[in-house]
Amino acid sequence: MNPYFSLSDKVYDVTERYPELIDWLAENGFENLRNDVMRKTIGRTISLETAFRSKELSPELLEKQMVEIIQKKCQKDDSASVIQHTDSDVINVAGVLPCPIRVQLLEKLDNWLENQKDDIKYELPAASMGIEWLRESIEKSKTDELADIYLSAGFSLFFDKHIMGRHMDAGIFSDLTGEKKLNAHFDNNEIDLKDPLKRYSIIGAVPAVFMVNTELLGERAFPKSWSDLLKPEFADTIALPMQDLDLFNAVLLNIYNNFGEAGISSLGKNLYAGMHPSEMVKSAKRKKSEQSPLITIMPYFFTCMIDEKGPIKAVWPEEGAIISPIFLLTKTSSQKKIQPLVDFLFSKELGELFCLDGKFPSTHPQVNNGLSPEQKFIWPGWDFIHSHDIGKILAKSRLIFSKASGGII
Repeated sequence: MNPYFSLSDKVYDVTERYPELIDWLAENGFENLRNDVMRKTIGRTISLETAFRSKELSPELLEKQMVEIIQKKCQKDDSASVIQHTDSDVINVAGVLPCPIRVQLLEKLDNWLENQKDDIKYELPAASMGIEWLRESIEKSKTDELADIYLSAGFSLFFDKHIMGRHMDAGIFSDLTGEKKLNAHFDNNEIDLKDPLKRYSIIGAVPAVFMVNTELLGERAFPKSWSDLLKPEFADTIALPMQDLDLFNAVLLNIYNNFGEAGISSLGKNLYAGMHPSEMVKSAKRKKSEQSPLITIMPYFFTCMIDEKGPIKAVWPEEGAIISPIFLLTKTSSQKKIQPLVDFLFSKELGELFCLDGKFPSTHPQVNNGLSPEQKFIWPGWDFIHSHDIGKILAKSRLIFSKASGGII
């Protein structure tokens, strides 16, 4: 089990997400993958597992080696990467990136930096490595020690009154994207991700949806909404990606906002297990007689691993997918030197990378996210966020959830 791919994924899809695997696969008997035409044609028709077994190779052993290659690539630049120049102040960028698009994004960023005159220092590890290091850095930093740009998903870090909130209230950061209207999916009568106080910028979102194992449904009605997931008939049936703290917090905050403390308690009572999304997908593919969750809440990205002909059905909730926003925080006093980088990070080019390669819809107004009008989103809203201590709400919600679930967190 790994967070990057499934052995049932097509060879083309995996090599598109992780091009660093192409040479390795070629060296292990799949020389035709070096031919881009062959990779895009034959690779679309065959899964990794089938390809490996066709050459009598162990899928499990090769999976481990592939994961090691991906992780080495992800960690290569985890220590700050510096582009050296001599005629301007250093621009500091810190945060975490969604792993499915991290390598591609850093490649585009490095290519862009080659033509810039400023010194750029960035520390952008994979989100799967956690944000504790970033939290500690912000807590210990004085105002003039803060990074010029922060990039990360989630609510806990940037809305906690005692961490980033104090700097926000002091006007240290402001929205420098310059867009008056966001993408129609995030700027309409039902949702508006444009901060009215012009402090935060949101450049994309990680949507949370769920999938249902119909073989385990029995006589229960098929769940179509978040409210359905709180019903007592789904006790001990739901898997949640609790290690993905950003998404877990987003789910808790939205359940609290829409259903109160009782909703949090109901979700806790219905918890089957805390699992990584890739584990959920593999668990859902087990035989009916084996233990597996009936319902799994997961990032939309991982629904790509589901066999459409199988018993697992992906559900875009009727209320809308819960989103974990991808924030871009920009220091007001640094605007002159960082504006070109801000424009790049909130460009159509990067927005298309978000939505096409990672299924993380972009807020850029010119990006086609490939979503239907029925695929809506929900989040607490700016009025709620600016009028509440989000850090306290999340801490309280986790306690309620933990108690209801039997102390699993």
